[in-house]
Amino acid sequence: MDGDLMASNLDADTANELHSGRLSGAALYLAIFLGGAGLLTTINQTFSLKLFGFQPMGNAYLYYLIGLFLAVAFLCYPARKADAQRVPWYDWVLVPVVLGVSLYLGYNGQTIIEQGWDYQAPLLATAVASVLLVIVLEALRRCAGTVVFFVALLFGSYPLFAGYMPGFLWGNEYSLAETVRAHVMGVESIIGIPMQVVANLVIGFIVFGATLTVTGGGEFFMNFATALMGRSRGGPAKVAVLSSGLMGSLSGSAISNILSTGPITIPTMKRVGYPAHYAASVEACASTGGTLMPPVMGAVAFIMASFLGVSYAEVMVAAVLPALLFYVVLVFQVDIYAARNGLKGLEASEIPSLWSTLKAGWPYLFSLVALIYMMLIMRIEAYAPYFASLVLITVALFKRHGRLNAKGALTLLKELSTSVANLVAILAGIGLVVGGLSYSGVAGAFARELLLYADGNIALMLIAGAVTSFVLGMGMTVSAVYIFLSILLAPALVEAGLNPLASHLFILYWGMMSYITPPVALSAITAANLAGAGATKTSFYAMRMGAVLFVLPFLFVINPSLILQGAWPGIVQSALTAVLAMWLLASGFEGYLYRIGHLGIFARAIVLLAGGLFIYPEIYSDMFGLAIVITLYLGHTLSIRRERTRRRLA
Repeated sequence: MDGDLMASNLDADTANELHSGRLSGAALYLAIFLGGAGLLTTINQTFSLKLFGFQPMGNAYLYYLIGLFLAVAFLCYPARKADAQRVPWYDWVLVPVVLGVSLYLGYNGQTIIEQGWDYQAPLLATAVASVLLVIVLEALRRCAGTVVFFVALLFGSYPLFAGYMPGFLWGNEYSLAETVRAHVMGVESIIGIPMQVVANLVIGFIVFGATLTVTGGGEFFMNFATALMGRSRGGPAKVAVLSSGLMGSLSGSAISNILSTGPITIPTMKRVGYPAHYAASVEACASTGGTLMPPVMGAVAFIMASFLGVSYAEVMVAAVLPALLFYVVLVFQVDIYAARNGLKGLEASEIPSLWSTLKAGWPYLFSLVALIYMMLIMRIEAYAPYFASLVLITVALFKRHGRLNAKGALTLLKELSTSVANLVAILAGIGLVVGGLSYSGVAGAFARELLLYADGNIALMLIAGAVTSFVLGMGMTVSAVYIFLSILLAPALVEAGLNPLASHLFILYWGMMSYITPPVALSAITAANLAGAGATKTSFYAMRMGAVLFVLPFLFVINPSLILQGAWPGIVQSALTAVLAMWLLASGFEGYLYRIGHLGIFARAIVLLAGGLFIYPEIYSDMFGLAIVITLYLGHTLSIRRERTRRRLA
């Protein structure tokens, strides 16, 4: 083993990279230490290793994780912009405070359950719980923003005034002490399902994503996509779609995906002729769609599986076809744009050999296949990412390129610590929303009232759900939007007779819309900054390019065969007609049809109509759409023949 595995051999570049921004010096190493301790605690609990005889109960384990990673959050995320480059004294104070209160609660984990401290607890325990509640809210404000903070504060405090609310908003009323105890020591709030999912499943997948990136997986997927599609017309855009989809499906984060792949894909697209705003739109849409693409899909997919009471594999399988359809329409659009504008691909000298790329990157493909096999076939979701990460790390130790040296190991721990800290802070805080609605009993009443007002009108309920998801998505994370609406809206959709899994996916997809839609459009704005393009123009182009995302959720709610539920003949038919629909919609949006060429306004409307007919899940609409397409091509062929005849006669 080489000497560069030792931290003492870090070079100047490594030190500068690690000690950048707010995390530097003692704060950096303390964050890495706490994150490493949290990872070790998670591995010990997941595999029941009982290291040093330590095997805490479920609630105690969650308290310990909350303490470790919230401490990291206070080191990483500032309370105000003025502290963006330093860790002030009060954050140094918060670190031991959060560790102390979490240690107290974890140590008394069994007592909390046996003596029902969530209902009646000693004064000291109630005081400690109050401190942790305030700390959780502050961590949520730092990591998720003011809007999410006030949402959590409002619904978390709902039991205090639920008894004074009118009609279906009335609920069980709690005193202040009872509310605090229920939130902190009950099992439906701070340590409820969202936190349980993070602790038991999501951390492992964050480890896998970080390991893949640090060992060179991003470079491999970029080279792989370039070798496959770089030479075709508009090749760089197709490379961006494929590489961002692959990386996004593993990282589960749209923004981090843009920041990692965008600096490479966007300049390349601009160089071959794509305008800056178009290149940024492609990267924004492809990276956003990656968070909907299995196998990882981000934390929200695991939370969904827990809410539904199904295996994550079932959610993953259901999400495959909609995500593929989204990427199919992106490839169609960039290819049609290239055909319409005469754009070329990359030069042969810029394209790596496919065989050499696969030969060098086989560990990444092997680990990915192993991950999917362990999740789908062996059904060991909790263990799979750790085993896959171990494969990557072991192979990387013996590779010349992508070797996990000291720089990589510290970067891995730093990225892991900050990512998990952010997630723990957000989901622990969002747990207050779950707890407030659950303890007051308002969630069930809201669903019943929504059903009553909709009066059986499924379309009205879906539109209301879509609008609500979209609006909330402007100020909240996708996980927060999903958790909130899975409690209030999803039960009503399910009780109305819609497929449960499709209903939850519907909420997830619409919660993602704000990433590419003005006025928020975080993905589009991030990509626009990299491309040097206007944020507003990029946002509107990204919205147009990702327009299929506005349609897909309605499709799989109405037609569950698109989430691979039902008989295979119906699934195959739905998939084929959906691909035809994606092609026609892309052609209509871009104003160009293969073998026909440029389309006028009227022809574009006809093509979009045909695409819409293929979308509707009914055989007669498919036949009508097919008739329109055949008529278009026959008309074009006859027009060409008439023109040739006219020229011969002339």
